[in-house]
Amino acid sequence: MTIAIAMSGGVDSSMAAALLAENNSSGASSGSPAVVGMTMQLWDQRRLPAMMDLEEGAAPARASGRCCSLDDVYDARRVANFLGLPYYVVNFEEQFERDVVRPFVESYLAGETPIPCSHCNTEIKFAQFIETALKIGADRVATGHYARIRRDEESGRYRLLAGRDPSKDQSYFLFGLTQDQLARTMFPLGEFTKEEVRTMARQRKLPVAEKPDSQEICFVPTGNYRRFIDAYLSEQGKRPKSEGGEIVSTDGRVLAQHEGLENYTVGQRKGLGFATGTPLYVIGIDSIKHRVTVGSNQDLLKSRLRVRDVNWVRPLDEGKSMTSQVKIRNKHLPAPARVEAGENAEAQVEFASPQRAITPGQAAVFYDGEEVIGGGWISEVLG
Repeated sequence: MTIAIAMSGGVDSSMAAALLAENNSSGASSGSPAVVGMTMQLWDQRRLPAMMDLEEGAAPARASGRCCSLDDVYDARRVANFLGLPYYVVNFEEQFERDVVRPFVESYLAGETPIPCSHCNTEIKFAQFIETALKIGADRVATGHYARIRRDEESGRYRLLAGRDPSKDQSYFLFGLTQDQLARTMFPLGEFTKEEVRTMARQRKLPVAEKPDSQEICFVPTGNYRRFIDAYLSEQGKRPKSEGGEIVSTDGRVLAQHEGLENYTVGQRKGLGFATGTPLYVIGIDSIKHRVTVGSNQDLLKSRLRVRDVNWVRPLDEGKSMTSQVKIRNKHLPAPARVEAGENAEAQVEFASPQRAITPGQAAVFYDGEEVIGGGWISEVLG
């Protein structure tokens, strides 16, 4: 069996590659390598010079410290050479821009708060990567995600489980994986904690054993997504589609004007552009009226939402419902809720108790204990 391991240049994917190389050192057949390292080139970090401009008093922005940078490709190649693995760089920049970057920009302009990592996992790191891996003769793919896959012997279906380390579990970002993708995927780190992975990397003297984890959105090197949106639209010769509008209270009073919905997200307190005697938070964003509604922290508490583009890892028939634990953000503690499967890949969720800052554009992921049942994108907060 030949395994293609996605190598980002970080310690996690490097350690996953090391474990596979050790476990499969005698698994090659017909002269083919047992493990092949592959790095996905997704975004040219030098592409938007405006992102590198200095803000007054700021330090120079650098593309390192983010996955997908040139430094990361270099590190991935170093690790592959250290492990004695064949290594390739595959260019997915066109697909990444089409399926991740553009939807990210459009979602913000529509008043949503997107999660590009989930789109990248679904559309690129598995769909495109698996397709490419099969073309070079690989049977399966592997990544450094902290999650687990199990096959249910009775049903023959594959189950997606949270990683053993709750602080690093990445199953929230993987809800879009299909049965075919799960059948061809391996997560070598799923049973380990981050501390254990770092220790194993040091023991093996991997070149990236001490490399810090990447942070923020990989294609936004400064971490300032608003500047990225402006720079990207400028490069495309476009003006931001979002118009200015009113900032109103929950009772409809106009409190101020705003310059674009992309500057706001549900739950935001700072940067509203005006001050009052009491703390105010963004409660809702209306992309049709270009209106931002603000209110108290209590106003952020909601119980019901609608979810679109649901992928059921474990099927739930249309019109049926189940009790689940639902996460509405990666760091959100799963909360008990009733999930009902609707038509056209939609679902409705009603929490047993109100949850804070349910945000359109984020993912709602349904769990049964440690198992991911399914998930989709929050399209509407119902109350």
